[in-house]
Amino acid sequence: MDLSIEKTINQKLHTIFQELNLDPKFAVVKVSDRPDLSDLQCNGALALAKQEKKNPREIAQAIASRLEQDADIEKVSVDGPGFINISLTDSFIGRIIDNLSADDRKGCEKVASPKKIVMDFGGPNVAKSLHVGHLRSAVIGESIRRIETFVGNEVISDVHFGDWGTPMGMILAEIINQDGNLSKAESYNIEEISAFYKKANIRCKEDETAKETARVITAELQNGNPEYRKAWQHLRKVSIDAVKKNYDELEAHFDLWLGESDAHQASSDIVKIAADKGLSEIDDGATIIRLEETNKPKPPVILVKSDGGFAYQVTDIATIKMRVDDLNADEIIYVVDKRQSLHFEQVFEVAQKLGIAPNVNLLHIGFGTVNGADGKPFKTRDGGVMNLEDLIKLSKDKVRESMPEPDKQYNAAYIENLVSEIAIGAIKFQDLKNNIASGYVFDLEDFAKFEGKTGPYIQYAIARINSIIRKAENIKSGNVIITNPEERTLALKIAQLNNTVMRAHESKEPSILSDYVYTLAQTFSTFYNVSSIMNAESPEIAASRLRLATLVRDILAMLLNLLGIKSPEVMLKKA
Repeated sequence: MDLSIEKTINQKLHTIFQELNLDPKFAVVKVSDRPDLSDLQCNGALALAKQEKKNPREIAQAIASRLEQDADIEKVSVDGPGFINISLTDSFIGRIIDNLSADDRKGCEKVASPKKIVMDFGGPNVAKSLHVGHLRSAVIGESIRRIETFVGNEVISDVHFGDWGTPMGMILAEIINQDGNLSKAESYNIEEISAFYKKANIRCKEDETAKETARVITAELQNGNPEYRKAWQHLRKVSIDAVKKNYDELEAHFDLWLGESDAHQASSDIVKIAADKGLSEIDDGATIIRLEETNKPKPPVILVKSDGGFAYQVTDIATIKMRVDDLNADEIIYVVDKRQSLHFEQVFEVAQKLGIAPNVNLLHIGFGTVNGADGKPFKTRDGGVMNLEDLIKLSKDKVRESMPEPDKQYNAAYIENLVSEIAIGAIKFQDLKNNIASGYVFDLEDFAKFEGKTGPYIQYAIARINSIIRKAENIKSGNVIITNPEERTLALKIAQLNNTVMRAHESKEPSILSDYVYTLAQTFSTFYNVSSIMNAESPEIAASRLRLATLVRDILAMLLNLLGIKSPEVMLKKA
């Protein structure tokens, strides 16, 4: 069953190339750069010219002559130095769309060789609220996780909790400073623990003695001090419970809730491996690995600090070892602020030197910052870092302004759930419509509008098609018949779905899907403005248009799901 226009035409070209004794690797088409001239184009003749020692137009004309004999091809022309322009018949396009409609995956392929991928896209820290920086990590990471799973890879996601560094010693030191000991440590909630951390942070910046005390406590905690360990376990649990609420609201899924502390033994192993391989040295009391400096300075990697505690880099290196040894990872993907790029360059280089991740692809996907209208990182009115919880509340309040009052059909609970789906969808789409590496401005006035390139616009497009389908309940969906240019344009846009998903997978770039869903929704709107279902020229055309509408609805909902966004059955707003 043909599910791809490009693949089907490529197969036809492959046969022609073989008949003409041409290298079939150049038998490839792409969507035309000039849709006003053709649907597809093949540039293979230009690539073959040197190899065949012939004029590219002569090669192209020979190929075109064979294509002209194919019943699925409406028109073929050779332009310029040897571009082959291919226009398809309406019946061929309709057949492909019918097949896509009947397929559960709407023609989307799976990878030929599935991988086991471990994804690290959380990075919360004990006693710290999630902020807008964690938003991008969670939203981008979750979308990539869904895309990779959809194309057939096995994905294991790990939150990688920051629970083992100096901040732990700072909190414990502050509790001792206030209470005299740790006897009350297990009674504190997340707000109280966060307050301890804020006080400790200020104290350690102002008082070198307090800073040294925190370092000593951290080292003793890591070395197994039972009193510190007991208090630490409570702090860790309370912190995890708190951040889970935010991640649950964003629907960011983590299979593993491991932290830096889980890599403690493996960190010892890394230190030993480095010593055994002669890669480490002692510098001013610290154990380090020096890195080769080629085009730019590259600081050494610290394994063990002078106070005997593990540095945070060694826990990342140890975690790579665990993910390879325990999870059999083929690929490890980190979705982390691009300002950490040097850190990951160092960590990956050391992992290669130590030989702990042979044949494993280590990838850092660095993202830009979420900015305010001034182009600087998004902050609260008083200048502090915006908490994720506060951002979600602001977004819900904004969406709630556009909601109607509850009534018999849609009660308060229903509307509140809708507010949540729209607000979270708006936040995510605002993020995912941008290239990952770029920062973007979070505009509270524009992000939740029902028009323009926003999440609510796509959700509204789906709800609108749902309404169209409900009104056409007496019409039975039928085979696709192309009767006007708008139907043809829509069908060809639908046919680009598989290539779009595979490009998003290969480049690890969800914005490719965001661009496509927005364009598809716009294309459908143009189609529907001139292609009535209820007042169609014939029952067959009505049935065809209903099938197109249903297919677009299903594709939009499927892709929103890959972006981590819900598709409400209906969308409500004030009259």
